[in-house]
Amino acid sequence: MKKSKIPVNESETVEFKTSFNTETVESLVAFANTKGGCVYIGVADTGSVAGVSTGKETIPQWINEIKNKTSPHIIPDVEIHTIDNKTVVALTIQEYPVKPISTRGKYFKRVGQSNHLLNIEEIANEYLKTINSSWDFYIDPHHSISDLSEEKIKRFTDKIRKSDIFQQEMSDWEILNKFEILRKGELTFGAYLLFVNDYCSISDVQIGRFKSDITIIDSLSLNADLFREIDDIMAFIKKHLKVEYIITGNPQRTERFDYPLDAIREIVVNMIVHRDYRESSASIIKIFDNRIEFYNPGKLYGGITVQDLLSGNYTSKSRNKLIAKVFKEVGMIERYGSGIIRVRKICNEYGIREPEFNEISNGFQVILYNDKVPENTVEESVEESVEESVEKSREENVEKSREESVEESVEVEESREESVEESVEVKESVEKSVEKIVQLLYSNPKITQKELSLLTGFSRRGIEKNIRQLKEKGLLERMGPNKGGYWKVK
Repeated sequence: MKKSKIPVNESETVEFKTSFNTETVESLVAFANTKGGCVYIGVADTGSVAGVSTGKETIPQWINEIKNKTSPHIIPDVEIHTIDNKTVVALTIQEYPVKPISTRGKYFKRVGQSNHLLNIEEIANEYLKTINSSWDFYIDPHHSISDLSEEKIKRFTDKIRKSDIFQQEMSDWEILNKFEILRKGELTFGAYLLFVNDYCSISDVQIGRFKSDITIIDSLSLNADLFREIDDIMAFIKKHLKVEYIITGNPQRTERFDYPLDAIREIVVNMIVHRDYRESSASIIKIFDNRIEFYNPGKLYGGITVQDLLSGNYTSKSRNKLIAKVFKEVGMIERYGSGIIRVRKICNEYGIREPEFNEISNGFQVILYNDKVPENTVEESVEESVEESVEKSREENVEKSREESVEESVEVEESREESVEESVEVKESVEKSVEKIVQLLYSNPKITQKELSLLTGFSRRGIEKNIRQLKEKGLLERMGPNKGGYWKVK
C-alpha cells in the first residue's frame, strides 16, 4: 500500500465508487472505449473517502469478474492507496486498441462524468477507430510470419516495385512494413489473409452449380489466400457459363458468355475485399441456370443502405482498409466505392437485366441474371405513349379536310402534309421525353413525379401514364412505399 492523494472530482477519466459492483465494470468498459481512466473504489460521489474492506482474495476476485464480464476481455492495473487510514483501490484501464468493448452485451463510452450507452450506429463507428481504423491492421496473435508464403510476397512486391521507382532498393520485408502489412515485424490479420502459405482458416468460400434449389451437380470449397481465391472462383464460374461464338469476319471468333465476365469479376473482387472475416459463416456462390447468387458475411459497412448504393448518394468506407489498399496498389480495384456502379453499367451495356442487391441474414447478397433485355422494349413503350397524340392530330386534320370545300382541296392536301410533319415531330418529341424519363429514373431513383414533370415538360398526368406503361412493360418497378421508396429501372 502507499499513501497518496486522489482526484478531487469525477471527470472524463475519473470515477468514484463506494464499493465494487456492476457499475464499476461498466465504467472500466466506458474508459477502455474512450481515452482510458481510473475507477477509485472506496470513494463517495462527493469525493470523500469512505474506504473499502479487502481480504486476501478480494482483488483477484474483482479482476476475474471484470475479465469474465467483458468482451474482448480487459484486465485493469491495480493500485491500493491508504488515505486517512482508509483503503482505496484504484482500477486503471488504458484506451483499448480494438473497439468497442462490451459488458453483458452492452457498449459504453465516457462522456463527461457519466457513462453513455452506445446505439447501433455508434457501435459501428467505434469499429472504425481500431488500429488504422480497420480490423485487418491489427496484430494476429494466432499466426506468425512462418505461416506466410515468400513466393506470394515476392509476386506482390515485384508489382509494387514496377509502380514506384523509389522502392527499387527496398527488400520485400521493408515494403511490407512500409505498407503496414507487417507492423514492427509482426504479422497482421491482413497479411495472413493476403499471403498465407497454405490453408487459411478464415477465408472459407463455398461455390456450387445447382440445377434446382436443392440439386447440386458440382461444387468447390476454398480456404486459400485472397488473390488465389479470386482466380479459383472465376475459373469455376467460367467453367459453368454458357457461351456462344459470334462470327465477325475477323480471323478469330468472338466469345459471348451469358453473363459479362467483367461484372462477375467486379462482384467477386468486392466480395473478397469487403467481407467481414470476423464472422464464422462462409462466402457462398450459387450458380443456377438463370442467375448467380453471391452472398457475403457482413452487411453494408459504415451505415450505407441498399438505397444509398442504387442512388450513388454515399461516401465509401472500407471494412478492411489494409486489404483494400493492397488490392488498389496492384490494380485490382480502381477506386473505392465505385464497384456497384460499374457492375450496373456493365450489365446495362451487355443487354442483361440489372442485378439485385439485398441485405439478408446478417450479410450482403448480389443476384446476377442472364435475362436479355429486348432492344426494342423501350421503343415499343414510346410508340404506345405517342400513339394517342398522333392519332388525335390525324383525326382533327381529317375532320377539318371534310368540312372544307372542293375549291380548298389544295389547302387540304397541304394541311394533311403539315399534319404528318407535326405528328412526326410530336412522336419524336415525346419519344425523347420518355427516354429522358427513363434516364432520370435511372440516375436518381428517388426523383419525384413533380421533378420529372419539370424536367421533361410532360404534365403530371403524362408522367403518370408513361410510368404506368413502363411498369406494365416490366421496365420499371417501385421499391418501398410511395414516400421514402425509390424507382428501380430494369
